[in-house]
Amino acid sequence: MGGKCPHRKVKKRRLSHKTARRGKFLLKADDAVYEELVKLADQGKDAQAKELPVDEDLPGMGQFYCLHCDRYFASESVKDEHYRSKRHKKRVKVMSGPAPHTQLDAELAAGMGMPDNGLKLMSM
Repeated sequence: MGGKCPHRKVKKRRLSHKTARRGKFLLKADDAVYEELVKLADQGKDAQAKELPVDEDLPGMGQFYCLHCDRYFASESVKDEHYRSKRHKKRVKVMSGPAPHTQLDAELAAGMGMPDNGLKLMSM
């Protein structure tokens, strides 16, 4: 009569899925990170040499930050381990390529932006 509930595995999967997706909404969008990288490149500064203010609420007092992934780390060793990860390498590759899509691009594709009717020709 007893036994395990057949829906137990589905419920566990649903909860773990939610926790995995929760972190995605706390990150900056690709276009915001790309703009910061371009701004630093225009100023001639390196992304690693940026001085960070001390913040007690962030991991590692806010001193160990990955600009490409928009993440703070608890220590230098954890940050170095992150730099060797596959996720970071993919993110650097995406950010060094062409500019990611912006909100303006999305609105234009949906037909919500200003129409582009081409050049206005003078008619006689």
